[in-house]
Amino acid sequence: MQINQLIDLNKYKTAPILGKDQIQKLTKELDDEIRKTDWITIGIMAKTDNEAKNALKTFLQKYSYVNFNDFEKLKAIGNVFLKGNQKTGEVYIRSEYGLGEGILLTCQYDDPSRNSLTYGPFPLSFFVIKNY
Repeated sequence: MQINQLIDLNKYKTAPILGKDQIQKLTKELDDEIRKTDWITIGIMAKTDNEAKNALKTFLQKYSYVNFNDFEKLKAIGNVFLKGNQKTGEVYIRSEYGLGEGILLTCQYDDPSRNSLTYGPFPLSFFVIKNY
């Protein structure tokens, strides 16, 4: 399946493997979408709580203006779903089986007439800062 734009990721349950060119193109498009949004929610599906927290850390390194309340001490056993809400700063984690793996981002708006849009799943390492 071809992945040429963010919306193409929405067809996947688990994050696909992306090439360097795809990552660069999707990153640019995502940066543009995030700039236009009022706030985001992030959902991370991972095999362990540490994988989920590490993926969130890489996102926060890239988008340093986004803040979440302390999430380091959160724990869950087995496959997990971590959810963070930029507007409230809250982060939750729970054990959940049957999910795929990856990062989901939802662009939210204060204006209720604007629809929020979810993009992903992105690979867990998508936001690791790389020097291409």
